[in-house]
Amino acid sequence: MSALNSVKTPDLAKITYLLLSTVAVVMILSYSEQYVIPFIVAMLVWFIIHEAREYLVRIPIVRDKVPVWAQSMFSFLFMNVILFVVGKLLYASMSHLSENLDEYQANLLLALEELDGLAGINVSSQLIDYVTNADLTQYISMMIDTATTLLGDAFLILIYIIFLLIEETVFDKKMKAFFPNDETRKKKFSLLNKMDRNIGQYLLLKTFVSFITGLLSYVVLFLFDIDSPFFWAMLIFVLNYIPTVGSLIATMFPAIFAILQFGELAPFVYILVSVGVIQVIVGNIIEPKMMGNSLNMSSLVVVLSLTIWGAIWGIMGMILSIPITVMMIIVCEEIPSLRFVAVALSESGNLSTDSGVTDVADDSTED
Repeated sequence: MSALNSVKTPDLAKITYLLLSTVAVVMILSYSEQYVIPFIVAMLVWFIIHEAREYLVRIPIVRDKVPVWAQSMFSFLFMNVILFVVGKLLYASMSHLSENLDEYQANLLLALEELDGLAGINVSSQLIDYVTNADLTQYISMMIDTATTLLGDAFLILIYIIFLLIEETVFDKKMKAFFPNDETRKKKFSLLNKMDRNIGQYLLLKTFVSFITGLLSYVVLFLFDIDSPFFWAMLIFVLNYIPTVGSLIATMFPAIFAILQFGELAPFVYILVSVGVIQVIVGNIIEPKMMGNSLNMSSLVVVLSLTIWGAIWGIMGMILSIPITVMMIIVCEEIPSLRFVAVALSESGNLSTDSGVTDVADDSTED
């Protein structure tokens, strides 16, 4: 009996430590949200800058004549110019929407009355009372507070990115000091390069796919004469980063707004079908062909990570769920005691060849 307990006790202790560590990490992440999220976003932007620099290096004159710091600076400045222009356009679009709030509220009442006529019963009386008594100024103030928070985070993110780019210039020297042994240092570099490659490619391809979706949606919304089509296209672009449910939410928003603008139910159907077709084509045909199975992540894990990180950090957690989970898988691959976590999170149980699939097989046969 004592021998049995001596065998089971380490496993129970390991599970206990794992659960306590998980609870502690979740609490820390939840309470430090306003500091951790800007840093993670800055890291993801750094990954995009690094990936963009990889494409610049393919140009011979850039590779031979332009130093690395200048390539990073160009990518950084180019990205900031794009963000500045997008910010100005978004501000103009939101200003235009705020000027027509009274008209949208009146059109919503007309649409609800049309719904009553189609249904033959008074199904929208309570909705009409709610819309009539709604205090739109409260929602406007909430939007202003959110915008102010985002501006503050944007400045903090900018500072983080600058220091990450500066730190990158001395990173090799620090790695040599941390790991004097060449073989150990090569393994660590391999881990970092794989994380950089996987996350960078995912972000770049996801950004490109989201851009295509937003651009096509902008054309559809412009043809249907929807107010501020750029705002809705940008909303679709951002929500597309949320896996699974993001495209559905992104389709519903402009469709519902069509009711507010026109006061009829027909535009809702037109927008819902048109933008929905774009989401289906891009999400089910173009995106899988571009990305393939490079993430090596189970579909169930995608949904679970979306739920868990969304519960911890809200919308930003949903957007960041995939990159964070990818980092977890790559790190767990390289730690023998956590290799089972990487196998569980992977798509088919096979890890990448960089980590050595044969090693995993050998370990399982030995067990």
